[in-house]
Amino acid sequence: MTEPATTRNVDAGEVAKFEAMAAEWWDPNGKFRPLHEMNPCRLDYLCAQIAVEFGRDLSRSRPFEGLRLLDIGCGGGLLAEPFARLGAEVTGIDAAGGNIPVAEAHAAAQGLRIDYRHTSAEALVENNEIFDAVIAFEVIEHVADPAGFVATAAKLARPGGLVMMSTLNRTTKAFGAAIIGAEWVMRWLPRGTHDWARFVTPEELERMMTGAGLDVVDRKGMVFDPIRWSWSLSPTDLAVNYAMTALVPEER
Repeated sequence: MTEPATTRNVDAGEVAKFEAMAAEWWDPNGKFRPLHEMNPCRLDYLCAQIAVEFGRDLSRSRPFEGLRLLDIGCGGGLLAEPFARLGAEVTGIDAAGGNIPVAEAHAAAQGLRIDYRHTSAEALVENNEIFDAVIAFEVIEHVADPAGFVATAAKLARPGGLVMMSTLNRTTKAFGAAIIGAEWVMRWLPRGTHDWARFVTPEELERMMTGAGLDVVDRKGMVFDPIRWSWSLSPTDLAVNYAMTALVPEER
């Protein structure tokens, strides 16, 4: 679905990078290989946070039935599809229009109903849309105004709802892993996909969330082990990739 989008936080140059790679979203050995390999770790984090805050039992087949989730920067649907299978009503939006038909076609082939839209978070705010949980993973480092983006995401979550984001920490280790490793050495991503100056420290993201009226309730690192070639969550190691969850106060 395509609709006019307010684009205050959309960086056209960053969007163009992902438009150029849109066709490769579901190739596990293509340019999005790092996300495919990280995805189980990302899902573990998100599912645990949602289950805790909404009192859901993850042993059930569709534990998120009745919850409305928004995936900002949905890409090809790597997060949206698992949540749809878990019973959530999922809306996926992306500023890169080329991602939407790829996501729609793949979801249709899996028999999944997901509301994909080529639009922006600001446009959803203007339409007075509201969600139980708002997810923006690996997005904030690509937007024009990070603090404004967080504030917009906060407006899309209902009182008592969640805002969950992940990004790359602005550290030397992150530069080595995400840029030198993933782009220059392994060549999983085209050079220039990431800009180290745009990476956001946990302290900065927490200040943005607090400034948007959110209460930060959790943050964890997503750590890659090159020996086991696997990802895991860490409560202490946020040096490269990390995720953060914030709660919308019941009264705001």
